[in-house]
Amino acid sequence: MPNKEYPKEYAILVTDRRSIFIRQKKTRSSFVLRGEMRYGTALVTDVIPKTLEDYEQTSLESLTADSANLTVPHEALVSLVMRKEEPKFRLRDFFVWLTMRRQGEIFQVYDFEMHYLLSPNRETGIRFYMVPLGAYFKPRRQTKSRETILREYAMDALGIFQRVVPDRITSP
Repeated sequence: MPNKEYPKEYAILVTDRRSIFIRQKKTRSSFVLRGEMRYGTALVTDVIPKTLEDYEQTSLESLTADSANLTVPHEALVSLVMRKEEPKFRLRDFFVWLTMRRQGEIFQVYDFEMHYLLSPNRETGIRFYMVPLGAYFKPRRQTKSRETILREYAMDALGIFQRVVPDRITSP
């Protein structure tokens, strides 16, 4: 999630009743995380994400009680929108631009915007990027284009949300 001071990194656990954004320990620099959000892809390939097995000994109640985590009940959702955009390049992005040009590909960025009710009269929202880590991205890169991998990753995430939230609130 974008933040003025430091981007926050979360794993998302989606259940049938709620989505829990589990705050991850700081594993990469702010520069790297901001780059990953801008380019929609992992820049550091040696970070291995936690799996569901890593959370087996943790109850959903303890995850929702942790103030570092965000919990969004699905019945409170107002909207969930997935967007795609090409990054706008700045001078300091020159080497990334050269890499993209050499590979003949575009680094497509997919972001989600989720709005939900905190109380009957108060709506809030969060914006987050679905960026595949290197452990996911690197093996697929042998057979697929960057654009295909990022699109499939974002569409898989959208599909998970569409299965558990009411049809009226998602839009591709």
